[in-house]
Amino acid sequence: MARVYDVIVLGGGPVGINAADRAHAEGLSVALVERELVGGECNFWGCVPSKSLLRPVLAVAEARKVDGAREAVVGAIDAKGVFARRDRYVTNWDDAPVADVVLGMGVDLVRGHARLDGARRLVVTTAERRLELHARHAVIVCTGSTAAVPDLPGVAEAKPWTNRRATDSSTVPARLAVVGAGGVGVEMATAWHGLGSRVTLLARTAGLLPRMESFLGEHVHRGLVEAGVEVRTEVLVTELQRPGGTGPIQVTLDTGERLEVDEILFATGRTPNTADIGLETVGLAPGSWLDVDDTCMARGVEGDWLYALGDVNHQALLTHQGKYQARIAGAVIGARANGLALDSDPWSAHVATANDLAIPQAFFTDPEAASVGLTSAQATQRGHRVRTVDVDMGQSVPGANFYADGYTGQARMVVDEDDQTLLGVSFVGPGVVEMLHSATVAVAGRVPIARLWHAVPCFPTISEVWLRLLEAYRDGAPAG
Repeated sequence: MARVYDVIVLGGGPVGINAADRAHAEGLSVALVERELVGGECNFWGCVPSKSLLRPVLAVAEARKVDGAREAVVGAIDAKGVFARRDRYVTNWDDAPVADVVLGMGVDLVRGHARLDGARRLVVTTAERRLELHARHAVIVCTGSTAAVPDLPGVAEAKPWTNRRATDSSTVPARLAVVGAGGVGVEMATAWHGLGSRVTLLARTAGLLPRMESFLGEHVHRGLVEAGVEVRTEVLVTELQRPGGTGPIQVTLDTGERLEVDEILFATGRTPNTADIGLETVGLAPGSWLDVDDTCMARGVEGDWLYALGDVNHQALLTHQGKYQARIAGAVIGARANGLALDSDPWSAHVATANDLAIPQAFFTDPEAASVGLTSAQATQRGHRVRTVDVDMGQSVPGANFYADGYTGQARMVVDEDDQTLLGVSFVGPGVVEMLHSATVAVAGRVPIARLWHAVPCFPTISEVWLRLLEAYRDGAPAG
């Protein structure tokens, strides 16, 4: 007989766990289905292990920027110790602690591969059994995404790394090529260079972090080169050769040049994990990103029961954004299941802002880079009348130079001149990622410039950059 629940969640990563928790908090019975490790990509191959690898590298880099401290930095980073630290944070890829948290929520954990089998029905299979699940009210798809590897000649034989191998390897390759100019590419180039690899970063774009304000990528590019990473922009990989799948890899570029490396990492985008979850049984295309409304309900499915959260809806492939969507969807599903009138007008504008405008992103490079909201170009393209304000943090923020001698960094705010609020804020420099939430509050809350003057930054901290930005806005040129 089929097991019946109010809500069934496909995917036990942070987004799915949060969705299950919120739905259960609404008084609903919930099953969470996971085919791999409970905790998902973020816990075991994404944010957690990557930041565990990066922090020792950045800690040493920061110490070297402070007179008196740099003299204490002797020798190379102990890669073995860094790997042990990472293994501790991913609990040695044992998902029992996370599974215990799920069970402690009062949520049923079902292990196996789940496929939709028509409206509100799923079939979960393992090597030993086949289980049918029915949902009274909602099915939530939180199956995430997988690294996209380009279909190049020789790619299968080359056995390239993706983010998974880049974060779970405990062997430092002597020579590593990193393909990709985005967050994963620049972070993994930073980490593996710090761990002892000779890293070459290959980007098809003219600059790094191409979706951000250009100065972020310029600072990160400079930091990588100064550290010893070779950065090549506007190049494409056209072929790989690794006879027998072992030994060095010959990498051919569109320029005709060849590089020899020991491993190659592709950080060139993601594809949704929706190819084999039965979307065709409810009228959707297998393997597609799922289109959703402001409540994260999937469009194109009759009956108002299918939701899609996190990477699969392609709004922002970020763990924190998916968890935010889980909180929204959990409240919506609870209201509908309990027969309450759902008046989304008071908060739908906030949801739209959080999902479209106020999306924070942090990159743990040297220097760090962080942004929220629109770039100046994006704001102009959307028809806003904007003023862009820039501040050289090393020149104007005393707290920055206490943080790092000879501090180099930049901040920018993009102001909507029609309502005197912020459309976007970007920072690059040592220690800036911890300032990102203040910028997110300002953008998401549409805090007027006049009110920001009364948010007093503490002296002497890097956060004094806010005062310098407001002063530059007050004294600056008219809006463009």
